[in-house]
Amino acid sequence: MFIDYYELLEISPRANSETIERIFRYFAMRYHPDNRDTGDEARFSEIVEAHNTLKDPVKRARYDIQYNDRLEHRRELAEEASDPKSIERDSTIQAKVLSLLYVRRRQDVNSPGIGDEELERLSACPREHLEFHLWYLKAKGWIARIENGMFAITVDGIDRANAEHRGNAPLTRLLNHS
Repeated sequence: MFIDYYELLEISPRANSETIERIFRYFAMRYHPDNRDTGDEARFSEIVEAHNTLKDPVKRARYDIQYNDRLEHRRELAEEASDPKSIERDSTIQAKVLSLLYVRRRQDVNSPGIGDEELERLSACPREHLEFHLWYLKAKGWIARIENGMFAITVDGIDRANAEHRGNAPLTRLLNHS
């Protein structure tokens, strides 16, 4: 598990060795297990580990590579979370998967499954993204894996798909034809 040593020591990633040493001494005295008021052995161990890594130029350079990768990942996460179309795209893919499985069940009630690769191809969603949608739809109880390992829509999934289409489809006037 990655620990942000800069956050732990409350210093900038650009901190020089003197700053690292000064802050380490402060936290080491504060969290040393012998300190009866504020001692914390687990926190002290983390601080020693952070200090030992950041004071050594080679270890720090290796750590900074991991740190920058994490920073980039957090930036991408924040960027995607702020994109309002992201959740809309997810909803569209989930509705498409439900529709595909709905039609498959309707076409052949005795063999209602679609395999992973075929779902990936039909939904035009890469496997690494499709896994999230399949997890969600399974967790909601709208789809399930059947005996042969394929995905099939459940009764609850059919109800969900019908409710979605009822809300989006224009009303037809069936009574006018009688």
